[in-house]
Amino acid sequence: MIAKGSADRLKRQGIGSLRDHISALAPFLADHVDDLQSFDDVKLLTVAVDRLPLWHKPGLLCIGDAAHAMSPVGGVGINLAIQDAIAAANLLSASLSGKGPLTDQLLAQVQERREWPTKVIQAFQVVVQKRIISRVLGGTGKVKPPWLLWLFIYFPILRRLPARLLGLGVRRERIAPQARAIPQAANHPR
Repeated sequence: MIAKGSADRLKRQGIGSLRDHISALAPFLADHVDDLQSFDDVKLLTVAVDRLPLWHKPGLLCIGDAAHAMSPVGGVGINLAIQDAIAAANLLSASLSGKGPLTDQLLAQVQERREWPTKVIQAFQVVVQKRIISRVLGGTGKVKPPWLLWLFIYFPILRRLPARLLGLGVRRERIAPQARAIPQAANHPR
């Protein structure tokens, strides 16, 4: 990880400097850093936390990364994508199995159900990014943990809260019985 906007400075320091940093941070990679011949061998992934204002159009529903880009903080992008898929299956299964029309209103219900949990997790990620990660990446001296982190140090029971929030989400999705059945097409060979 590098601080946002520091890629040019890193390139000016040269590929050797990057190799040295990698070797110091991950000694198990030291034998492989010479594979990096130039910065053409290095790819910069810019992190964005955002959402589409509208997740659907007639005949199209965006969920997961297509609807909302997540920060790598907490590694929860896949969790939200799976929860989006479960919510979509629950809300759309009847229509997709031919028991009614697939309307824009149904597609909108998926966004209505999943947008709030997405906003909550993204807000959490932004706070962690601004209050902790950016201080570590941009700091030159000793980093003082924010007061919220001290709560987790002194009250170990609180450590479960962020893990639960990130692992299970703020609105758990469970597959509904009607979404479990996979309809067979009439002309599908058995």
